[in-house]
Amino acid sequence: MSRGVVSIGLAGSLGPDAVAAIAPAVEAAGFHTLWINDTPDGDALAALAAAARETTTLNLATGVVPVDRRPAAEIAADVASLGLPLDRLTVGIGSGMAKEGALARVREAIAVLHDAGIPRVLVGALGPKMRRLGADEAEGVLLNWVPPTEAAAQAGALGSDAHVAVYVRTAIVDAARARLDAETARYASFPNYAANFARMGVDAADTTIRDVTELGGALDAYTAAVDEVVLRAIVPEDTFAAYLDFVRRTGPTPL
Repeated sequence: MSRGVVSIGLAGSLGPDAVAAIAPAVEAAGFHTLWINDTPDGDALAALAAAARETTTLNLATGVVPVDRRPAAEIAADVASLGLPLDRLTVGIGSGMAKEGALARVREAIAVLHDAGIPRVLVGALGPKMRRLGADEAEGVLLNWVPPTEAAAQAGALGSDAHVAVYVRTAIVDAARARLDAETARYASFPNYAANFARMGVDAADTTIRDVTELGGALDAYTAAVDEVVLRAIVPEDTFAAYLDFVRRTGPTPL
């Protein structure tokens, strides 16, 4: 059976300097891709450019840039001006907060990015129409807050050509549990995610890894279900030491 690769996700709010410091350890630990989310207080592309300068083989991805806040033409211009290596780059995009016209907005963004020479685009997708769009017009989809069984079902519905990645919030020490619980509660309070959890018949916490003892089994389940599992690192505090500990204890290659 083909197994998916293991990647890591960090918060864009860490900033380029912190991401650049962590990136060599991420590469040495054997993670496939370093994913950085894009937020108003955290520029994913700038952070990835900093990581690119400190690594040689590590793949780089945004997870995800909302195109209602950061239009595709702006994303493409920033990719070019920052000198991001296209052979290592995946641009993950999402529709953002504006619901009306979401499919058309993402479809147009995919076309703009492809026309700008960005070869690999993934779409952050919650519903079936957005997932189908990502599979048909981009290179695949990024799932979020889904258990392994649901990830497998959604991936199976898209066919074998689409790359399917899934973000999984992960805490491996007790001290990080409060931050994970807060993140889980925040997403569970969003109406679209609450409705999705209800449709899947799961609690939001069922889509997370809450302890290092759960890690091995969860990785087995997710890597059997999808092409790529992204361990979104939840640590007790945003320090280099905390992230380095996470990388060392979760990476495919022991450090």
